[in-house]
Amino acid sequence: MKLVTSLTSPYGRKVRVVLAEKKVPFQLQVENPWLPDSPVPEINPLGKVPVLVLEDGVSVFDSRVIVEYVDHLTPVAHLIPGEPKSRMMVRGVEALADGVADAAVAVYLEKKRPADKQSADWLTLQERTLFRGLEALSEALGEKPWFLGNTMTLADIACGCMLGYLGLRFPEIAWRSAHPNLAKLYDKLMTRPSFRESVPVV
Repeated sequence: MKLVTSLTSPYGRKVRVVLAEKKVPFQLQVENPWLPDSPVPEINPLGKVPVLVLEDGVSVFDSRVIVEYVDHLTPVAHLIPGEPKSRMMVRGVEALADGVADAAVAVYLEKKRPADKQSADWLTLQERTLFRGLEALSEALGEKPWFLGNTMTLADIACGCMLGYLGLRFPEIAWRSAHPNLAKLYDKLMTRPSFRESVPVV
């Protein structure tokens, strides 16, 4: 199978980490979906990455759908619990982390526009969402080693990938000092090969 993504996408990194943790072999194809000649729309009508192209040519898109599929491919390192309440909790943290990433991406793209065309109201809205989301994630983690139980789950992976994106695009955001528990989690995740080998680069 082939994963089509960019090296900066927090959603693409999430999929790469899950594939590595599940020990599922894949080919990485790096693409920029924003370029006019990007091949991404040919495999995903939404024109977004990541896209997982299966051996039979079927395209799986949206990172949440992809990781759900990959987690069921092998019995290695189940990252999404089967028990309903635990599953809801893990997928809920993933949704929260992805939502913070959505806001961060929106801010990044808006600030790439000419200054006279940027919307101050839109930036304020997205920045508030970003900081509220970080506070909610910090509160959900508390002093626990992981978001759920004593092992890493998709919740931790999603949060870590979002924090890595903030570090890349918004180094001025002092989330480490504001939320030392999230910093501790990210540092712990970065000891894993799956995270070290997928650090976002421009």
